[in-house]
Amino acid sequence: MGEEAMGESPRSPEAKVGMRVEDLWDTQEPQLSPTEKLNACFESIPVSAFPPAPSDQVIEIKSNTSLAEAVQILAQHKILGAPVVDVDAPEDASWIDRYIGIVEFAGIVVWILHQSEPSSPRSPNSGTAIEAAANGVSYQELGLLGPESAATTSGNFFEALTASEFYKNTQVRDISGSFRWAPFLALQTSNSFLTMLLLLSKYKMKSIPVVDLGEGTIDNIITQSSVIHMLAECAGLHWFESWGTKTLSEVGLPTVTANSIIKVYEDEPVLQAFKLMRKKRIGGVPVVENGGSKAVGNISLRDIQFLLTAPEIYHDYRSITAKNFLTAVRSYLEKHEEASPLLNNMITCKRDHTVKELIQMLDSKKIHRVYVVDDDGNLEGVITLRDIISRLVHEPRGYFGDFFDGVLPLPQNSRV
Repeated sequence: MGEEAMGESPRSPEAKVGMRVEDLWDTQEPQLSPTEKLNACFESIPVSAFPPAPSDQVIEIKSNTSLAEAVQILAQHKILGAPVVDVDAPEDASWIDRYIGIVEFAGIVVWILHQSEPSSPRSPNSGTAIEAAANGVSYQELGLLGPESAATTSGNFFEALTASEFYKNTQVRDISGSFRWAPFLALQTSNSFLTMLLLLSKYKMKSIPVVDLGEGTIDNIITQSSVIHMLAECAGLHWFESWGTKTLSEVGLPTVTANSIIKVYEDEPVLQAFKLMRKKRIGGVPVVENGGSKAVGNISLRDIQFLLTAPEIYHDYRSITAKNFLTAVRSYLEKHEEASPLLNNMITCKRDHTVKELIQMLDSKKIHRVYVVDDDGNLEGVITLRDIISRLVHEPRGYFGDFFDGVLPLPQNSRV
């Protein structure tokens, strides 16, 4: 097995990146602060050095793919989003003409919520009422999905929606208006790790395609989760330990405290959770016990898939509350023996946990947020992947310059 298997000399691709940082760390000017040293190290490493994503996670979806198929593809590959290829683009198109944008669960949530809106100048040809009537769902009930309303949605609503021809015939390119929420801002292989880390933290991108300009194709996709995995693999290296052994409080986490946590109560409609995520542009919310401050579960943007891929599991519920949603999905996952963060007990930590402990927890559990609790289990804050990465680097003054200018024009019908 050798030293590598014994753990004495880590050799994973992620650990090799960490050792490259270690070598650069030792050459930095001694007067620099630890953060300035890390900035300098990451600025010296090109993103081409980042380990390639697993082949089953670098997925492209054709623009004429149905929305139903896209949901299945994202769910099957356990990814939040995928680049959309314009089927009408010429073979020699540049990447900016080859791809329409990125379709992700966040955009699908926007699409679902917009189905309830009455005809407006924004959507003058809305067929929502007609489609609802054709499928035995009243327009008033469909209207309960509206972003301004939090009323109850019946258990058979999504069976009707997913059985409709409207849903089956909607194509990925038809919802291009929601792509603006996940702008297709790409990196070149020569861009630096620092650029990538800042985009994934300060600029709130969940994932970043790395493009091959010569081929006009995507070479890699770097996600917040893959960065956290890289950091977990760097345990034991000096630069990582000097930062990772600090407590959460010492690095200023959590930034989102008890009073500002966006949450839903267990008896609220599950769609209220997705409305809040859309409105606040966040990736998940805790489900809190009625009248209390203890969380009983977490609902993430990607969980919208369970309303569309398994709508029959809510059939017996008079309404799909947040609690009913969690109960039905957990039962479904156990029955089908599928692994999912929804099957875990609530993952929590305390303020005296170290950054390293939190990174290892996020990586091993494959989750995107951890809730901070007090000794009695009451919510005190939330820490996301983005929060961790944001504590690793900082943006130098004027760093991006005109980087964002002309990256990609706004899609037609952009709503957000």
